[in-house]
Amino acid sequence: MSERVEVGRVEDIPEGWQGTVDVDGVGVLVVNHGGIFYALRNNCTHQNYPLLGGDVVMGRITCEKHGAKFELATGKAKTLPAVKPVQIYATETEDGVVYVRPLSAVS
Repeated sequence: MSERVEVGRVEDIPEGWQGTVDVDGVGVLVVNHGGIFYALRNNCTHQNYPLLGGDVVMGRITCEKHGAKFELATGKAKTLPAVKPVQIYATETEDGVVYVRPLSAVS
């Protein structure tokens, strides 16, 4: 299991940015929303469609395929057709660099 994966420098990741990193073979979506970095598995739990590029409004991301919405902070499904949460990951900033790691690896 990875300790953490570097996303990039804070000053290079503007508000509204979305990108993906690989964490232990899993595509993880990273979003800068309101100056806070969120990370969640890059797959809608309804039909495994990528969340990257979905609209982010009021702390939620919308899957472009069928409109399911997920909370960035918790991964909880907030609208149908999704009913299962998306796996979330921990984010941290150290010396101006943003990192992502599995929650189980957080100390």
